[in-house]
Amino acid sequence: MFVCALTGGIAAGKSVVARRLAERGAAHVDADALAREVVEPGSPGLDAVVERFGRGVLRPDGALDRAALGAVVFADPDARRDLEGITHPAVHALSARRMADAVADDPGRVVVYDVPLLVEARGTDGFDVVVVVDAPRALRLRRLVELRGMSDEEAQRRVDAQADDRSRLAVADLVVDSSGSLEDTLRQADDLYDELRSLSAAKQAASRDASVGGPS
Repeated sequence: MFVCALTGGIAAGKSVVARRLAERGAAHVDADALAREVVEPGSPGLDAVVERFGRGVLRPDGALDRAALGAVVFADPDARRDLEGITHPAVHALSARRMADAVADDPGRVVVYDVPLLVEARGTDGFDVVVVVDAPRALRLRRLVELRGMSDEEAQRRVDAQADDRSRLAVADLVVDSSGSLEDTLRQADDLYDELRSLSAAKQAASRDASVGGPS
């Protein structure tokens, strides 16, 4: 299995790149979607969240009120770490199962693990390559305000809750610069897919060679 970790700060354009890679044929495993899944009603994850944060983070129907929880954890680093301690191990286990399923019918398929908090929580172990989608902080703040309707203060809190750009770029094997036009970002994503396919094929070939040359 060849797994690419795809990360980037909020509003950096990571979702655009992820969609393009999936369109080209990569298997897309979304850590955010898995994070929602592990706190669905009736799950051990949701029970643990309620035990830590109280029933005020639930909607009347018993589902997680993400806005209420977000208001707590984005304003309190300790609360955010507690939440991550609940959800991240569950997401890690579920992601491993989803990746295995993604290549069951095609071992050569590139798996893209879309993980915003790679630097903050997941770490780079277990990935063949780490790709960072990068855009300047000022541009990301402007996107959050203009495209997502956040206030300046909320946008700054969301950006500051994540790793800084230097820390994120320090773990990158490859970088997509999304500060230009959409067309330019998509062109880079296409080039990235071609490179990932080549790297995956090389890994498969090396594995076959090692198998042939190993002990019988």
